[in-house]
Amino acid sequence: MKRILLIIILGIFSQPIFSQIALSEKYNLMPWPQELIENNTSFSIDKNLTITILGKDLKERVAKYSVNFLRRLANRTGVFIDTGFPIKTKNASIEINFESISKLTVHDNESYNLSINKDKVIINAKTDVGALRGLETLLQLVNFNKTGYYFEGVSIKDFPRFVWRGLMIDVSRHFHPIDVLKRNLDAMASVKLNVFHWHLTDDQGFRVESKVFPKLQEIAADGLYYTQEQIKDIVKYASNLGIRVIPEFDVPGHASAILSAYPELGSKDDYDYKVERFSGVFDPTLNPSKEVTYLFLETLFKEIAPLFPDEYFHIGGDENEGKHWDENEGIQAFKKQHNLKTNHDLQTYFNIRLEKILKKLDKKLMGWDEILTPSTPTTAVIHSWRGKHEGLKQSTLIEAAKKGYQTVLSAGYYIDRLLSVKEHYNVDPIGNAILTKDERKRILGAEATMWSELVTPLTIDSRIWPRTAAIAERFWSRKEVNNVDNMQKRLKVINFQLEELGITHIRNKDFILRNISNHQNNEVLKTLSKIFEPLKVYSRNKGGTEYKTFSPFTLFADACSADAEDAIVFNNEVTSYLKNKEDKHLKVIQQYLKNWASNYTEFSKMNSNPKLEKLELLSKNVSLISELLETSIQNKQFSTEDLSLGNNLIKKLSEPCEDVELAILSSLKQLFNFCNTNY
Repeated sequence: MKRILLIIILGIFSQPIFSQIALSEKYNLMPWPQELIENNTSFSIDKNLTITILGKDLKERVAKYSVNFLRRLANRTGVFIDTGFPIKTKNASIEINFESISKLTVHDNESYNLSINKDKVIINAKTDVGALRGLETLLQLVNFNKTGYYFEGVSIKDFPRFVWRGLMIDVSRHFHPIDVLKRNLDAMASVKLNVFHWHLTDDQGFRVESKVFPKLQEIAADGLYYTQEQIKDIVKYASNLGIRVIPEFDVPGHASAILSAYPELGSKDDYDYKVERFSGVFDPTLNPSKEVTYLFLETLFKEIAPLFPDEYFHIGGDENEGKHWDENEGIQAFKKQHNLKTNHDLQTYFNIRLEKILKKLDKKLMGWDEILTPSTPTTAVIHSWRGKHEGLKQSTLIEAAKKGYQTVLSAGYYIDRLLSVKEHYNVDPIGNAILTKDERKRILGAEATMWSELVTPLTIDSRIWPRTAAIAERFWSRKEVNNVDNMQKRLKVINFQLEELGITHIRNKDFILRNISNHQNNEVLKTLSKIFEPLKVYSRNKGGTEYKTFSPFTLFADACSADAEDAIVFNNEVTSYLKNKEDKHLKVIQQYLKNWASNYTEFSKMNSNPKLEKLELLSKNVSLISELLETSIQNKQFSTEDLSLGNNLIKKLSEPCEDVELAILSSLKQLFNFCNTNY
């Protein structure tokens, strides 16, 4: 009897999940909502479409968003909408209701209900920000047929799984202008991310104007920094999108830029402090034994903190190896005086001093998980970034939550490592951890992190998007929404919608390839770029000294993406064919092999230059192995010479070249072994 009851209970609770999975095959929503029900109707989009706002829009968030919504809708559909602004009558096509104005804190309610029927579209939300989230979902429900465009008829109940859903952009290693940040904020809002973590200082540059300490921009920024007015502009722009802005000033390590301007704050006397041009972890560190260090930081934070209304203030605190501390006799004496046995204890002392400074400014200290030490007060927020890749059994997220800290996860979401979207999507922020209600509440959410050692304003969009749209789904949707194939199907659509917002991840690829070929026919290079991917997990720029901050990032690797589109299809077809031997898969495989086999002939017709010359051998070897395999499959023959030549080609193609790796290599090896075994 108990078993029967269990089966019934499981059936009741799993039914909604299975129904949502089926619907996700039809609708290209991302992130996927908590509940979607079809009603077999649709709302036609024509020139008479109007919007009305019935809530008290005191900050005018919804009004501004509605105007932008109408422009995006008109651009996507080509419909000449007569009324381009919200109207005051209740008889509008789209009715937006909300109860209160969001204060943009972790306690805000972003839920909404969306109802689309034949004659009316209604969005009901608790807050104005919830209404914005509903408008984004509505825009994703635009569809078309031969006669016109329409909104799909559905009812949606939606709310986020986590209150903190962020994207960190590092603007120190490479500076990213205001327009880059704004278009990425637009993209963040489109997939319901709500925290912009702004990494503003590091060894390679201090990017904030200080009127109290002007040397910070005069010496430590190379002339590339944000004025205080620009910072206010970004904060306001983000607020209008329902996005909080968290600043990060990385101390006491990663301080080369600060110390180039104010060397008296450093831990090593007579050291030649300079703005760093390479990447990596460097020795220059603020001196925690000098009272002037805290006076400097308190004065700086008093000036800067009011620019950022949010209560959270990130102080970095990561990757301080303490070399200059160990070499400083005064610091060693200070440690003995204060009974600080290790550098970790010394940094905890430093962090506690900063926590008190920030508390006076009504700010809550946040830092990378190196600050998680026994003496760190639980008022601090732990940003978990280390995991299995750094030698730990799991991320520090769960440990921090169990010890009483609020915490945010980034381990598994380091998008600068250029892992495939599948890798990131398969990471669940909490996993299977068993947590109490209070421990779960302390896990605020997660952030994708875009460190910018190897990205410039030209390439940053292609390194963030579209993968971050899929990551955003793991932060918003229920845990059970995790099917990779379904995600990739929907992501193809979202990918082009991101371009509508001004994201340059598609168009700038063509520019880079044109630059490489000196404006010749790009199809040959495009073909290659669809099967090669940039080296992953920091294999590019080993040791941080192959590239400087001003080196060219307009190379073939910069045109390639973390998910080579043809490679994904080809690899899936090879897997399917070797599993079931169906001819439909083999035909697709052969067509790809034919295309790649002939590509080198076209490559050879281009006027060569030093950039193309470096790619010539790559193109040639891909064509040779493709021709060998296609011929073998076609003729069902595989000779000793084929075996020798194939082994040699695969060996060459296995070696990284021009900072890229062949994304179809594993599949080519499998086909090679198949031909050798069967022919």
